[in-house]
Amino acid sequence: MNRNMNHKINQVSEDTLVIGIDIAKKKHFACAMDDRGRVLQKSFPFFQSQAGFEQLDKRIQSLQALHEKSKVIVGFEPTGHYWMNLAAYLVDQHIQFVMVNPMHVNRTKELDDLDDNLQTKN
Repeated sequence: MNRNMNHKINQVSEDTLVIGIDIAKKKHFACAMDDRGRVLQKSFPFFQSQAGFEQLDKRIQSLQALHEKSKVIVGFEPTGHYWMNLAAYLVDQHIQFVMVNPMHVNRTKELDDLDDNLQTKN
C-alpha cells in the first residue's frame, strides 16, 4: 500500500462516520458505515442540487447523533465532472472528503464478489 492510501485509512477511527457516495449525473446515492465497514444506513438518494446537498448534510448530522460519531469523512470516485459541485459544497461546510481511485473500488468489489462466491460454496 502506498503512503497516501495509509494516510486515508488512518483518518478513520471508532468515532468516525464514513459516508460512501456513488456519483451520478442527476442523483447520487450515499451509504453510511462505521470504521469497520458495517453498514449503519443503507443506500439513500440525494439530488445534484443545493437542496440535495443540504438534505445530505442533514442526514449526515442525524446519523452522527444517532450513532454517536464525532467525526465524518465522505468518500467518492471523481466521476466525470459531476463530483465538483458536491466537493465545493463539502468544502464550504467543512466536511472532510477523500476521492477514491476507481481502480481500488473495482478491486474491492471483485474481492467482495470472490469472498461471497467462496462462502456460498462452503
